[in-house]
Amino acid sequence: MKQITDTILMIKPTHFRTNEQTAVNNFFQVPMTELDETRRELQEKAVTEFNGFVEKLRNAGVKVIVHECSDGLDTPDAHFPNNWISFHENGVVVLYPMFAENRRLERRESVLEKVEAEGYLVEHVIDYSSAEEEGFFLEGTGSLILDRVNKIAYCALSERADEELFIEFCEDFDYSPVVFTAYQTVEGKRLPIYHTNVMMCVGESFAVICLDSIDNKAERKNVVRHLRKTAKEIIEISENQVHKFAGNMLQVKAKGEKNLMVMSKVAFNSLKQDQIDRIEKYCEILYSDLEVIETCGGGSARCMMAEVFLQKA
Repeated sequence: MKQITDTILMIKPTHFRTNEQTAVNNFFQVPMTELDETRRELQEKAVTEFNGFVEKLRNAGVKVIVHECSDGLDTPDAHFPNNWISFHENGVVVLYPMFAENRRLERRESVLEKVEAEGYLVEHVIDYSSAEEEGFFLEGTGSLILDRVNKIAYCALSERADEELFIEFCEDFDYSPVVFTAYQTVEGKRLPIYHTNVMMCVGESFAVICLDSIDNKAERKNVVRHLRKTAKEIIEISENQVHKFAGNMLQVKAKGEKNLMVMSKVAFNSLKQDQIDRIEKYCEILYSDLEVIETCGGGSARCMMAEVFLQKA
């Protein structure tokens, strides 16, 4: 079982803007003026950032499968595929239930066809999306942080991460569940962080996490216990750094034996030197300018990358 992969699926931004349907509980988004001309400009800027990010990954030796949607559907968050699909070593593809109705349109058959056309073998599809009909959601590896080697799944509960669905996933994939709630301060109130992957990242030998966002001491201790039990070095980040997307990172394989920690430029600039040094003990850092995507979309580098662990056909 591998913890990291050298193959990433990325989807080019389509109808990019601040998604009004996700802004109700994604407090990282900053609303932008919705003029037609502004939308066109935002789309162009988002595509420029996307292309620059893809180029950096490919130049570093990461295989990036890029899909461009041409069906005209209004999917302003299409560039965050990790929330609705995941690809596993045993040939299983998982489809997830999405909170926002316009995000459900992102589950396109053409994406699966693209991955298969690249030579990857899909043995079975598990589809949890029917839970949407009952108002339950679990948004992929936005909600789930998977320690694939040790078969542990971490999940910060929120409107987008239902505990029963999380437990069902863990039972289906034989993962041990670690449940907690992570909070952020919004207008003086402590409200749940919408996705686990903005405050936590698990790599091969280390974890980047904002422990201060877990207000419940017992839950915090339980998360720390599991990380230590699996010999992960814990690299703490602050709540302010979470708002700079420093938790929204992903470790990937590159050329040869080189590993990369991938993040945005804003995230990198928020890190202190000792945090950088501790990450660089394990891998090189690759960062890219994603400021428009982060500001309007409320997600960053990790959200844009769906890891492909499937075997070649």
